[in-house]
Amino acid sequence: MNMLQRNTARLPNQRLRSLIFGIFTILALAFTAIKPTQAQESEILVIAHRGVSAERPEHTLAAYELAIDQGADYIEPDLVVTKDLKLISRHENELSGTTDVASREEFEDRRRDKMIDGQRVAGWFAEDFTLAEIRTLRAKERIPRIRPANARFNGLYQVPTLEEIVRLVRAKEEETGRRIGLYPELKHPNFLLQEAGIDMVDLLLRELRDLGVTEVDPVFIQSFEVGVLQRLHKRSDFKLVQLVKPEDGPADEPNMYYADMVTRSGLEAVAEYADVIGASIQMLFGPDGIPLPLPEDARAAGLMVHAWTLRPENAFLPPVLKSSNDDREIGDVLGMVNLLKVQNVDGVFTDSPGLVRGALSELSSSTR
Repeated sequence: MNMLQRNTARLPNQRLRSLIFGIFTILALAFTAIKPTQAQESEILVIAHRGVSAERPEHTLAAYELAIDQGADYIEPDLVVTKDLKLISRHENELSGTTDVASREEFEDRRRDKMIDGQRVAGWFAEDFTLAEIRTLRAKERIPRIRPANARFNGLYQVPTLEEIVRLVRAKEEETGRRIGLYPELKHPNFLLQEAGIDMVDLLLRELRDLGVTEVDPVFIQSFEVGVLQRLHKRSDFKLVQLVKPEDGPADEPNMYYADMVTRSGLEAVAEYADVIGASIQMLFGPDGIPLPLPEDARAAGLMVHAWTLRPENAFLPPVLKSSNDDREIGDVLGMVNLLKVQNVDGVFTDSPGLVRGALSELSSSTR
C-alpha cells in the first residue's frame, strides 16, 4: 500500500478528493515519464527554512548546521536589527515568541505596543535591545504543541548574528567541499525606517561587503516589500526575491496588492527588479493538488519560482496528504514534493531539508 492509499484509508471522508488527487498524480507522472520536466533536468533547490525548524528551535546555529548536514543548498535567516544596529536572526522583531525574554525580570519595562504593517503587536522588540542584551536571551521553540521534541532544546542556544551565520557557512563549506548559499529575508524594513530611522538596506549591503560576501556568491535576498527590493536592485547585483502571499493585502507600494502582482502584467512588473517570485504553496495548487497558472506565468515573465513552505507535519499539509488526524505526525512529504516537481518550481523552502532531499532522490530514481 502506498502513502496515498494509506492516507485514503485513514481518512474515508476524503475518499473522493483522494481519488481525484491520485488520478492527477498518475497522469502527471505519466507525462514526466514521456517528457522530462525542468525540475527533473535541474534539481529543485532545497532552502532550509530558518534551518531545520522541524528538529531544532528555528534561527539557531544548531538549526542551520543540521540543515547543511542534511543537504540543504541554502539556509534562510530572517533578519531583524538591534538598537546598536547589529543584524540578528529572528522570525520577527518581536522576541517573545522565540526567546525567553518574557520571563526575564530585568526586561519587564521593555514591553511595548507597536503598530507594525498595520497591525498592533505587543511584546519585546529587537530594536529596543542592544546586542549585548540580546546575548543574554536564549532561544525557544515557537510552536511546541506541534513540535514538542524541539522544546527539549529550549534555553540552549543564543540568538545568532548575521556575521556568525556567514562564518558557520564558510566553515561548513570547508568541511563539506560544497557551496552553501545564504537566503536572508529583511523583516519589516519600512517599519524600522519609519519607526527608528534604521535603514536595513544600507545595513545589509554594508555588512555583506564587510564580510566579503559578493554578488558572485550564492545569495538570494528576499522581502515582501516592493520598494526595498527596488532599492536593492539599483544598488547591487544580488539575486532578489519578491515574496507574495495568498491574502489579498496591500504591498508597500500605493494601490499595489499581492493579487495584482501575480497576474501576468504584475509578474512582468516584478521581473523588472527581481529574479524570483517567492510564492506560498497555496498559490500554486487548487483543491486536491490541481496546478494553478502562477508558475507558468512567472516563468513566461522571466522569473524563477521558489515555493514556501513545505512543513512535514499533518497540521501544515493539504488534507489529501495527511497521514492521520494527529497534527504532529509526519504526512506524505513525497507526495508534496512530487506536486512541486510537476509544477516545475525552481526551489522550495522547507522545515525538513533531509526529508525533502530524500524525496527528490526517490522521485529522480523512479523516473530513470
